[in-house]
Amino acid sequence: MLMPNSCNSKKWLWILTGWLLSFSVLATDIQVSVDRNPVSLNESFQITFTAPETPEGAPDFTPLRANFDILNQERSSNMSWVNGKSSRSEQWVVSVMPRQTGELLIPSIAFGSDSSQPSKVLVNDASQAQPSNNDEIFLKVEATPEKPYVQSQVLYTLKLYRRVQITQASLNDPEIKDALVEKLGEDNTYSTQVNGMDYWVTERKYAIFPQQSGLFSIAPLTLTAEVVSNANNRRPRFNGFFNRQTTETRRVSSDAITLTVLPVPPSFTDPAWLSAESLQLKQSWSTDNLQTKVGEPLTRTITLIAKGATVGQLPELSRPSNIQGIKTYPDQPLLQEDKQNDGLIAIREEKIAYIPSQPGQYTLPALAISWFNTKTQKTEVARLPEVKLTALGASGSQQTTAPAAQPQQQSPAGQLVTNPSNSLPYWQALSGFLGLGWLTQALWIYRNNRINAASRPSKPDKQAAVDRQKPLKTACLHNNPQAAKLALLQWGKHHFATDNLTALAPHCAEPLRTEILLLNHYLYAEVHTSWDGRPLWDAFTKNSTALKTDSRQDDVLAPLYKI
Repeated sequence: MLMPNSCNSKKWLWILTGWLLSFSVLATDIQVSVDRNPVSLNESFQITFTAPETPEGAPDFTPLRANFDILNQERSSNMSWVNGKSSRSEQWVVSVMPRQTGELLIPSIAFGSDSSQPSKVLVNDASQAQPSNNDEIFLKVEATPEKPYVQSQVLYTLKLYRRVQITQASLNDPEIKDALVEKLGEDNTYSTQVNGMDYWVTERKYAIFPQQSGLFSIAPLTLTAEVVSNANNRRPRFNGFFNRQTTETRRVSSDAITLTVLPVPPSFTDPAWLSAESLQLKQSWSTDNLQTKVGEPLTRTITLIAKGATVGQLPELSRPSNIQGIKTYPDQPLLQEDKQNDGLIAIREEKIAYIPSQPGQYTLPALAISWFNTKTQKTEVARLPEVKLTALGASGSQQTTAPAAQPQQQSPAGQLVTNPSNSLPYWQALSGFLGLGWLTQALWIYRNNRINAASRPSKPDKQAAVDRQKPLKTACLHNNPQAAKLALLQWGKHHFATDNLTALAPHCAEPLRTEILLLNHYLYAEVHTSWDGRPLWDAFTKNSTALKTDSRQDDVLAPLYKI
């Protein structure tokens, strides 16, 4: 009884051993190789995993991240036919960049139940791997001035030198705490020689504005580039005719730069600190003679141009004026920055409308802006002299009745009085006859106009006018300034072909003209209070009544002018 049990046990032991041996034979042998060894710290290299058959599962390259940055990975299949026998292999190529120097471990990578063998690679320091006077690719940076004033412009220039072909590259922009950074213009590319070797240079510039004084550090910039490998020193990645260009990833960094940022100099006493390389202050007017009529606007445009400054540093140009008899309505400022290769140019433009309420001459005060010239290291003042404006009466002349009085003094009627008395009845009869004829024709025209007016369908035109006024009435009664602006623009476009409130105001009589300009000023004011739309609607109603009256008068008098 014991013998059969012992035989069965040995039988199952042999079966288990054979199964394990067959499993070890069937396990896929995955080989590991690198394209070069040793490598530099700032250079990428390729780890190739080769399997003669398809492994059990997809690879998990996560263990590589302990010592390397994974840049890219590819998979390919290769089939060959030798002496009537076919063979097939699978390859995974992983491009990595080492994180540190020394002998780094390439750990075992699992392919399902299969796994690769561990390996090692030697990583040298970048300075040891390649002499500085023979670098194929490197960065240089400089910053001027090295001792800038706070909020003043610093030109930061980056130069990429290369004598190898680059297929693609990425460069991080400066990220500096407590500073504004603006890229200037387009990159500039040219050729030069360094230590007797030809290099292509790509130059990029930034404008940096430190916002605090003290020591200021600009961290190094890092360039990651795909460099075309030398075909004589590199074997093809895969066998075959249609091989792609072999590249390797290199990473280079610039030097750090430390600046000493100076505070505002004691000689600058103006409360608003403004520094620039150059500054221009100029003005223009809507009319050259600086004259306008009462109730009509005169527009002034003031422009401030500063090189080496940002628009946020430029001060306001329109100052509140308390001149009796004239009102000031500033428009929304126009802000612009022009990024030139030699620095940033900031532009601030403001338009101000002046509307006099009574005739006379008004004097606008001079405008002065203090600024610090970073080139001369001195405080300067940009000025606009005082301006005298002339407001005329509504007729445009102060002697409006003189031309009308002169013809009466030379009229023939004065001479008729001196004629003999026997000619007076003749002229009286002729005048009476002509007057009767004129009265008869006037009555006939008036009757025809009434008949034509009764036959014309006027309700649609009146209804359309009422419909155009409804949006404005609703906006004013609900105190909605934006809606009131849109309604006024639609009304102005229909009647006067205007597209903004400043252009619409001169077409309207008082007090609507003033209310429109007040609305425009409210919309562009920095501090908003509650807006009351009732005065605007009341003024609009009076203006509409005046328009209707003028329109009716024109309809009646127009035929008389044609006689």
